[in-house]
Amino acid sequence: MRHLETGPFLKVNAIAGLHVVVLAWDLTQPVTVNAGDLPQGLKGLLGFAIEREERNAQGAVIERYMLRGIKRFKDKDQGLAPGTQVPLDEHPVQSFLWADYTAKPATTYAYRVVPMYGTPKNLAARDDLATTVEIQTEPEAGPDAGGATRHDIYFNRGVIGSQAYSRRFPDQEPDPDQPGSAPMKWLSRGLYEALVAFIGRARNEHYALRCAFYELRYLPVAIMLRKAVDAGADVKIVYDAESSYKTENEETLHRANLLHSDIRIPRTVSEGIRHNKFMVLLEDGQPIAVWTGSTNISDGGIFGHSNVGHIVWDKKVAEAYLEYWKNLADNLTPTKLRKKNRQLTPTPQGRTPENSVVPLFSARDDKDSLETLQWYADRMDEAKRLVCFTVAFNLDEVFQKVISKQNDVLRYIVKDDDLGDGEIIGHDRDVLFAAGGRFEEGALKNFLGERDNPLNSNDYIHTKIMLVDPLGDDPLVVSGSANFSRPSQRTNDENMLVIRGDTRVADIYFGEFMRIFDHHYARHIVRLLQERGAGNPSAGYLKETAEEWVRPYFNEKSYKAKRRRYFTEG
Repeated sequence: MRHLETGPFLKVNAIAGLHVVVLAWDLTQPVTVNAGDLPQGLKGLLGFAIEREERNAQGAVIERYMLRGIKRFKDKDQGLAPGTQVPLDEHPVQSFLWADYTAKPATTYAYRVVPMYGTPKNLAARDDLATTVEIQTEPEAGPDAGGATRHDIYFNRGVIGSQAYSRRFPDQEPDPDQPGSAPMKWLSRGLYEALVAFIGRARNEHYALRCAFYELRYLPVAIMLRKAVDAGADVKIVYDAESSYKTENEETLHRANLLHSDIRIPRTVSEGIRHNKFMVLLEDGQPIAVWTGSTNISDGGIFGHSNVGHIVWDKKVAEAYLEYWKNLADNLTPTKLRKKNRQLTPTPQGRTPENSVVPLFSARDDKDSLETLQWYADRMDEAKRLVCFTVAFNLDEVFQKVISKQNDVLRYIVKDDDLGDGEIIGHDRDVLFAAGGRFEEGALKNFLGERDNPLNSNDYIHTKIMLVDPLGDDPLVVSGSANFSRPSQRTNDENMLVIRGDTRVADIYFGEFMRIFDHHYARHIVRLLQERGAGNPSAGYLKETAEEWVRPYFNEKSYKAKRRRYFTEG
């Protein structure tokens, strides 16, 4: 959901997902910032305070309080322990962007953005210039709208290495054997609960599940599948029985009493990898929904690195997944799958239809063909204002060419690790890159050291997401199992969803992407500065004058100025 509110000094745009509300604001009246003194309104501006109200269905205020952050003025509140959160009316936001990561789904909030002037130790709130915007976060289950496609979307936390985990659970290791424990529920953020609830819908003999798994290594999920079988549901599981996961997959099936020929279907093709993570739900023999996304059935997939579970309630989409599953169950090689996949889900010619959900199944591209990968790159190249892109492993050259172009499109890329040899993103300052990371002890004086992720080999980024102009009226969201790589299109078992025109889906994905990107961007920049020996004793602290922080937001060549405009204008 989105809502733009215009006040006497600021216009504030709220973009709400389930657990994230992004707030972006701009001046109501445009100003020109030249080399001289800052104009009236910006002179002496030390940032913005943000007050949050939670309201009930009748509009009455349940609670009201000032939001808090970690960045603070260096010489104010000396002696605070690292990681201590401070109120924004004492240590304001020095940006035109803020995100609330503590929101609850299906809840009404009002955010009051207040300009703060003066000096660090003598701040004055200009309540007469404040703007309040009201917004309702999205419900976890998408709305049923006269037979239209419904999307239920669940992102895990994806940040074991974070200030929040270090504050909440300073001495607790994440324990996957205890999915109901406080640390694991915090890391799951509803993903695990939604996954087992989806399986639980197969509650009697009227239901069936058709599953395709790369990794089936988390016993509590396998036990839920066994419960569905015991309840009378018809459950069949295609699983990777060729890669290094074979032994663990079959051990999990054995422990859950699923290692029966009428349930398990080993996929023994050696070319590529069997990389799917989806389930089709059938009722009385008819496919009604599909669970898909990037989440492997493993402790690391569910609780560790960033992942999404995405349920599509659409009979045609579910039917397509069921046909694809049948081909996988026949243990077809990539050579035999390609023709069937292209017939079932042909690569679109240009943009997908308006307000559509289009699945794309792999393997699909012939040798030396970049048909589908190039199609994704072409959609990225169509962006007018904003691209958001996650990279778990390698950044293919078809995307490098688009990202490296000099233009005014903001391109946000977050990758699990640094750019590899031959990976180029150019020198356009509108390209923002972040590699996954965490704060080591003492990285920033007023921040806690963060723990590593013991659950995964690629620690941080596992989502496969591309967003094209997500804040516009016709957003494009691409999400699924494929890593936007050549093997993912040519030899792997993969599935992707291309969702056009659904602003609810785009708002949820945008908020979660920005949460993950901003988290890792700060850590990436700090690490780069440390590696270059450019440690700054003021790093992590707020600026003490308006001159020090305001100007980039009104330099039209700066990405900060474009972001200020794009995020408020859509």
